[in-house]
Amino acid sequence: MNKLTSLSAALAIAAVTMAGAAPAMAEPETYVLDGTHTFPRFSYTHFGYSTQLSRFNKTTGKIILDKAAKTGAVDIVIDTPSVDTGYATFDEHIQGEDFLDTAKYPTATFKSTKVVFKGDQPATVEGNLTLKGVTRPVTLTVTSFQAMPHPMLKKDAIGANAHTVVKRSEFNAGKYAPNVGDEVRIDIAVEAIKE
Repeated sequence: MNKLTSLSAALAIAAVTMAGAAPAMAEPETYVLDGTHTFPRFSYTHFGYSTQLSRFNKTTGKIILDKAAKTGAVDIVIDTPSVDTGYATFDEHIQGEDFLDTAKYPTATFKSTKVVFKGDQPATVEGNLTLKGVTRPVTLTVTSFQAMPHPMLKKDAIGANAHTVVKRSEFNAGKYAPNVGDEVRIDIAVEAIKE
């Protein structure tokens, strides 16, 4: 009987020791967008003469990342009146009813439905883009990703670059197409700091 009791005690101690030595499972981490380093840009052809590049100056949102489970979520809100074409007259023009209609739709949003990883890094982000009251599925292709402590803020941070192509006519903003290109490439540079 003493041998059985000793064996049971040894197994219990071993189980506790192994449980204590097991690595902790990673938890999802939430990162808040850094608005000073997060800029959605968009480009389109202008009568075939050139490719015009503009951006939005105000963007907010959060990114949730679970590195161990290789899952994530992205929620971005773009302030559409912050559009910056580089020329004030064009800024006003593109905010009008024929294009962004910022008086009626002051924000555009992207909400992910799935983050696909390749190895340890996100490769694509599938989700829904809502612009001018129209919601359509889009897939962002991630071209770079970095996760490391921020050298200045001394907090964990992530950053990425991603892009997709949409047709503005599908968002009720197709005036002057095809002379002014219907296809619009959206590039977004994102940096976010861990909460």
